[in-house]
Amino acid sequence: MNSVDWDYSLFWKEALQQLRHDLSEQEFMMWFKNLRYESSRQDSIILAVPSVFYRDQVKQRYQRIIESKLQELSGSPIGIDYVIQAMESAVPTDNNGNNGNIKEIRTEEVSRAVQPNAAPPIQTRASVAAERTLPRQKHPHLRGDYTFENFVIGENNSFAANAAIAIAKNPGTSYNPCLIYGGVGLGKTHLVQSIGNAAHMNFDAFKVVYVTSETFTNEFIQAIKDGKNAQFKSRYRNVDLLLIDDIQFLQGKDQTQEELFHTFNALYDANKQMVFTCDRPVSELKNLTARLQSRFERGLNVDLQPPNFETRYAILKRKIEEKGVDISDEVITLICNRITTNVRDLEAALTKLIAYADLLNKRVTLEIAEQQLKDVFNNTRTGNISIDVIQKVVADHYSLSHNDMRGKKRTKAIAFPRQIAMYIVREITEYSTTEVGLAFGGRDHTTVMHACQRVESRMKTDSALEPTIQQLIRSIKEYGTNS
Repeated sequence: MNSVDWDYSLFWKEALQQLRHDLSEQEFMMWFKNLRYESSRQDSIILAVPSVFYRDQVKQRYQRIIESKLQELSGSPIGIDYVIQAMESAVPTDNNGNNGNIKEIRTEEVSRAVQPNAAPPIQTRASVAAERTLPRQKHPHLRGDYTFENFVIGENNSFAANAAIAIAKNPGTSYNPCLIYGGVGLGKTHLVQSIGNAAHMNFDAFKVVYVTSETFTNEFIQAIKDGKNAQFKSRYRNVDLLLIDDIQFLQGKDQTQEELFHTFNALYDANKQMVFTCDRPVSELKNLTARLQSRFERGLNVDLQPPNFETRYAILKRKIEEKGVDISDEVITLICNRITTNVRDLEAALTKLIAYADLLNKRVTLEIAEQQLKDVFNNTRTGNISIDVIQKVVADHYSLSHNDMRGKKRTKAIAFPRQIAMYIVREITEYSTTEVGLAFGGRDHTTVMHACQRVESRMKTDSALEPTIQQLIRSIKEYGTNS
């Protein structure tokens, strides 16, 4: 039977309209503007999505709801399949034509993974900005190279990048406030300054203020000393876009938190956009007032994860092309395999090799890379943390005893946390699988290898597991530092 006989596009359009009615506008635009009806089969429809990450989130959050609506409309079960491809927004335009020409983040399915790309040039509501005779000067407090065009997008950051681009297009209208959180060197500052640069360059008379929380605190203290509270309030409350980096440093600073709370309320009531960054979820901050925490959590909270291999590779390739140096693919692969935690360490390693090649006028071979980056590779692991500490922190997190980590019990409640502990040991220390096995009750090295494989496999299907492991690693490092 010809596939044209199976056309469920009308059912999809009606289901989409119902979902738009059922969900908030912010939620609908976040998750459904990038879905596009592609085709139909006998018992399913095919939807195009921009990334594997996006597909997984839609499946987890909305697939049952969508399938239920499709069945109500058609009278028979209709499943949903997905394809990953570049696309434009799938949401119909409003009467003013909004959303019709907004290019979304482009991703392509390559070897079942998202091929990292640069974000597209921003197109905003400020069409008048494009017609300027003279472009605006760069913002004095924003790095000129921190733009969306220079941000490499992969599965680890596509949600956050998508949100940042949406904010830059229409600041103050949705996703306000926005909190971007993640570990060191994952691109939080790059993203938040990209928002600032895009807004500054595209909106006339648009006031953008970017500060770190430390600068905000220091200026507040100085204003109190100098009796210039009014000037301080005016600086931070008469803005269109407020960007504050590293809010974790506000912990324990009660007066600064009080001032930021009132600044937040003033800007929120005036529909002014706020974007914050943090090195962890706000819920994990200590000595932060409950009411300020609730303000941070009021809007959109998005996280940045460590880049996968494809993203790491794309980042290094772009840097090499920008610098115009000759570094082989095998050297790039070496760096990507040895440095897995963050972008900052990747770029530091590459910078060292570029300097070596430039100063000595030599081509970087695999052997030279191994030698020159020996210290960098060693520093990416935490060799001074004992297995005992890792076992204790993981056991405490899962409400287990230290002995459970080394014991023989194989119940699910104990076995998987034990495997997580083994995985973390292998990730952040130099212990061999044999040494790890001995420390976990005299287990064989193959048991350790299996544990690591199981955790890695589980992380691909359980989106909450990797953030949990990253938090455990942070706790382990803090414990090791303080012990």
